[in-house]
Amino acid sequence: MNDAYGRLFPADLQSEIRKRFLLVDNDAQGDARLYFENAGGSLRLKAALDALVRVDRMPDASGRIHETAAVLRQILRRGEDDARLLFNVEGGTVYATLTASAAMFEMVRAIAENVPGGNMVTTILEHPASFDPMSIYAAKFQKELRIAPSNPVTGGVDVDQIIGLLDEDTCLLNVMQASNVSGAKFDIEQIVRRARTVKPDLFILVDAVQHAPHGIIDLQRAPVDGINIAPYKFFGVRGSGFTWLSERLAVLPHPQIEGLAANYWDLGSSAPWQFAVLTEIVNYVCWLGASLGNIGERRAQFVAGMEGIELHERALLQRMLDGTNERCGLRKLPRVKVHLDYEDLTKRDLIVAIGFDHLDSTSAVQEYEKRGVIVYERTTKSVFSKRMLESFGLTGAVRISPIHCHSAIDIDRFLEVTADLSALGQ
Repeated sequence: MNDAYGRLFPADLQSEIRKRFLLVDNDAQGDARLYFENAGGSLRLKAALDALVRVDRMPDASGRIHETAAVLRQILRRGEDDARLLFNVEGGTVYATLTASAAMFEMVRAIAENVPGGNMVTTILEHPASFDPMSIYAAKFQKELRIAPSNPVTGGVDVDQIIGLLDEDTCLLNVMQASNVSGAKFDIEQIVRRARTVKPDLFILVDAVQHAPHGIIDLQRAPVDGINIAPYKFFGVRGSGFTWLSERLAVLPHPQIEGLAANYWDLGSSAPWQFAVLTEIVNYVCWLGASLGNIGERRAQFVAGMEGIELHERALLQRMLDGTNERCGLRKLPRVKVHLDYEDLTKRDLIVAIGFDHLDSTSAVQEYEKRGVIVYERTTKSVFSKRMLESFGLTGAVRISPIHCHSAIDIDRFLEVTADLSALGQ
């Protein structure tokens, strides 16, 4: 897949995609709007919400002997299989939690507490859900925390900066797969390969929450010990996180009920609807892959679907940045600055950070909403963006994050509104 500027879906397929999502063109009150804040929680698949209601209406417990319990266990098994398909991995433990953040805290603690080594390595761009447990447990278990700096040109973190912090005394490397500020993708395959040349048995965790809806995850090519996603950012619903743990990580001491298998991480009964929703997400991506011509097995269809998403979103990103013959893109609009603007779009997910010469980021977000566009402000006043922004020398930015169910027409509408904002006060 080497399309430098991406490739839009055919119009008929784009129409079918939009029909499968809720509230693409309107808010819950029925007012027209563009929801370009999908990095905060993506538009929902109708099938995902239907699955939640269909499965959770059943009062039955999956651990019983009656017929409906067997149906629920089948849903759980299918969801586990689909989680492994999504990650392209076999074995290990699939662990469902209320949030992906909770699982990351638990994995970091298990490694920091039980694996020998005097230091832990992460990056400055990590979400607090990954950075904070690294900081907390490094201090608790008296390990040095080493932090790779960001690159203000690429918007990411250079692989050399990460690898340079590793040594034989490192017990854990924890990195994200894409930045939720700049959209910069981390080269996970190269990071894992080079990290294991420094220390072959190094424990590696990956936060894939931001990247999962935008590109392929392949643990066959990048074998790590733990990885998490959040379905509410992947066309699903809130109140759910999914994590895969390698067998060696899963058997590290962790809170659990006595008498259960050493690699079992659930505390209490799993909610079958979480697994049903994940299956519907995978079903949708496989449908998309089949619609794009892949008639192979389920993982091949899933990969084809994610490749189609990545190409379509790259085409949207290029259109947003460069515009068309009829409309200026963000790069050419007066009084608009594209932050962390990197030319190679193959190294970016569909996230753009911008600023205005005459508007602070919060005011800009409010002006966008008045015109029917939802975006989000990232400022140094927030614990969820302060560390990352300061590493880039920024005090604030407007984050724009469409997804693949959006069309070129939506991008043009966004550019029209942005041009209107750029002219405010003149």
